[in-house]
Amino acid sequence: MKQNKISLSSKQYAVPFVLITSLFFMWGFARAILDVLNKHFQNELDITITQSSLIQVTTYLGYFLMAIPAGLFINRQGYRRGVVLGLLLFGLGSLAFIPCSAAGTFYAYLIALFVIGCGLVFLETSANPYVTELGPKETATARLNFSQSFNGVGSMFATLVVGSFLFQDSGAGDVGNGSGGNAVVPYAIMGAVVMIIAIVFARVNLPEIHHDDDKDTQEGGHNLSRLFSNSWFVFGLLALLAYEVAEISINSYFINFVTGQEWMSAATGSTILTVALGLFMLARFVGAAIMSNMAAEKYLLICAVGSVVCIGVMLLDFGKTISVGALLCNYMFEAIMFPTIFSLTLRGLGGLTKSASSILMMTPVGGCGFLLMGLVADNTGNMVVPFFIPLIGFAFVLAYAYKCVKRGFIK
Repeated sequence: MKQNKISLSSKQYAVPFVLITSLFFMWGFARAILDVLNKHFQNELDITITQSSLIQVTTYLGYFLMAIPAGLFINRQGYRRGVVLGLLLFGLGSLAFIPCSAAGTFYAYLIALFVIGCGLVFLETSANPYVTELGPKETATARLNFSQSFNGVGSMFATLVVGSFLFQDSGAGDVGNGSGGNAVVPYAIMGAVVMIIAIVFARVNLPEIHHDDDKDTQEGGHNLSRLFSNSWFVFGLLALLAYEVAEISINSYFINFVTGQEWMSAATGSTILTVALGLFMLARFVGAAIMSNMAAEKYLLICAVGSVVCIGVMLLDFGKTISVGALLCNYMFEAIMFPTIFSLTLRGLGGLTKSASSILMMTPVGGCGFLLMGLVADNTGNMVVPFFIPLIGFAFVLAYAYKCVKRGFIK
C-alpha cells in the first residue's frame, strides 16, 4: 500500500509518461533561447531593451491567442493529435528563420516566433494535464514536477550551447541587413529535430484519459462559465499568471541586468544564467521527491516565502555578489511553482481538465511583463528598480499558497 502511494506513475502508463516527458525538454529549450536571442538582437541591431522585448511579447502572444483554440482542438481530437499539431507548428516556425534571414527585417523574425508560440501552446496544453493523469492521483503534482524538471534541462542546454554560440563573436551577422546573425543556425537545427519528433508521435499510440463527465464537456459550450464560477480555479489561474510574469521577466531581464550593471559580459551572463537554470532543474527534481511525502501546498508556501525574500534583497541592491546570489537562490525557490500551481488548479475538475488546461496555458502571456521591466529600465536608467514587478508576482503566489494551506486544499 505504501509503495503504491508514493509511486510516480503506473506501469501501464510507463511508455506514454517517458514520451510525453521528452517534450518538456523541447519547449524548455525553445523558451530559453528567447532569453539569449533577446540580448543577441540588441547587439546586432543596436536596439533598446524595450524594443527587443517584442521577441517575448510576440511569442507569448501566441500562447494567449491560441490557448483556447488549442483546448477546443484537444477536447475533440485528443492529446496525441494535439501534440502532433503543436510539434508541426513548432517545427515550421523554427525553419521559417531561414527565409526570415533573407527578408531583411527584424519583424519577419517576429512572425516566425509567433508561429513557434502557437505550436508551444498546443504542446503544453496537451502535455501538462496529460502527465497529471498518468498515474496515482496522490502523486500527480510530484509527477508533473518531475516531468517539468526536463523543461529545466532543455532551458539550461539552450542558454549554455546557444548562448555560447551567439555571443562567440559580437560582430557576427547583421539582422538589419537580412543575415539574421548566427540565430538562424540553432533555429534551423531545432526545426529539423522537431519535425522528426512529430513523425514519431504521429505513429505512436498514446492512450486517451477519460472522465465520467467527458460527454458533458466535449463540446465546450458551457465550460468557460463553469470554470470561471469556480473561485479556486480563478484564484489558481491568477496565481499562475502572477508566477509567469515574475519568472519569464526575470529570465528575459537576467543578461540585460548583469551587463547593464557592468558586472560581466553578455557571454559570461549567459553562462551564469545557465548555472541558474541548472539550479532550477535540480530544485524541481528535489521538489518532486519532497512532494511525494509532503503536501504540495505547504511546500509551495515555503518556496513562495523564499522567492519574496530573494527579490526583496535584490531591490535593496547590496552589490554584485549578494544580488547575483539572491537571483540564483530565487531560481531554486521558484522552480516548483508552475507545475505545482498548475496541478493544484486542475485538481478535481474531471472532464473540465482539458478546457481548464487551455485557459491556464494563456498565462505565459505574463512574459510580456518583461516589456514593462524594459520600459522602467530604459526610462529610469536604473537596472534594479524593475525587480519590483516580479516581487509583486511572487507576493501573489505567496498569498495563494497561504490560502491553500489555511483552507486545507489537499486532504
